[in-house]
Amino acid sequence: MKKILISHGDGGRMTHDLIQQFFLPHFKDPVLLEQSDAAIISVQTPYAAVSTDSFVIQPLEFPGGDIGKLAVAGTVNDLAVSGAKPAFLTFGFILEEGLEMSVLQRVVHSLAVTAAKAGVRIIAGDTKVVEKGSCGGMIINTTGIGYMEKPNRIAMRNINHGDVIVINGGIAEHAVAILAERAGLEFSPILLSDCCTLNGVVDQLLDQFKTIRFMRDPSRGGIATSMKEIAEHTGMDMVIEEKRIPLRSDVQGALEMMGMDPLYMANEGKVLIFVAEEEAAALVQCLKSIPGYETASEIGRVKEGTGRVLLQTVIGGTRELDRMSGSPLPRIC
Repeated sequence: MKKILISHGDGGRMTHDLIQQFFLPHFKDPVLLEQSDAAIISVQTPYAAVSTDSFVIQPLEFPGGDIGKLAVAGTVNDLAVSGAKPAFLTFGFILEEGLEMSVLQRVVHSLAVTAAKAGVRIIAGDTKVVEKGSCGGMIINTTGIGYMEKPNRIAMRNINHGDVIVINGGIAEHAVAILAERAGLEFSPILLSDCCTLNGVVDQLLDQFKTIRFMRDPSRGGIATSMKEIAEHTGMDMVIEEKRIPLRSDVQGALEMMGMDPLYMANEGKVLIFVAEEEAAALVQCLKSIPGYETASEIGRVKEGTGRVLLQTVIGGTRELDRMSGSPLPRIC
């Protein structure tokens, strides 16, 4: 079967056809269908949270997701862990000449389905076609807008020494899925990315547990880099127990084979939660009762200190963790 490719020849006509044939059939929000120069929306609260991101992952499609699903999940999760209720999304697509139309069709469908499941509206967008070799097939830029009832409830400054650090499941699953796909490695069962939206579970936790201080989506740089950023900002030490960090054996084995440290690997469906000690155990049990989060765990504590991240290793030693250095995983999220 002949592949139908995106052409850069007639930019204006091509963009118009792409919008009509590929985007509008999936994005049916009445605000978007107006096709005006600006989306007019009703703001329901005096506080709005805004997040913007760009997604440049390779490959565009991977086990457990694709760049469309990733773009929705990444933006929705950034809003959710900030304490906002994601409401609106905008998308800018940079498409490379020669991209297969079937790939675009699948990505757009995936993006629309993921947004609908997350309960967010796609209200504006843009499409550009660039010369072959310019962007690795496709880049998606997003802006997310959410409503926030209590703008100061979730903040790093709320973290206290003695707080417990919780994670909702196994780490490094997104990174290992991408790495295995790139390397052509086959595992049984297939290693799937953890890419998913978190706003539903985050809403549930915030309603039930009033002492949640702060949350962070540990995407690029993994939990080690996220912890280091928080430690430096607060001036307190994060003491992590290696044996408590959930890590699937197949993920660990694959990363050992590739010489990668799971603590620095990207996650796209995980959240670090800082909560008061008195609610930590109940929060973990709540997470464990939710399908997909059965391995949720307390992984550490906040201590008075000087902004360090200290890993208590399984062999009884202590290792200080710093930020990820260099770019071992380009184009992964």
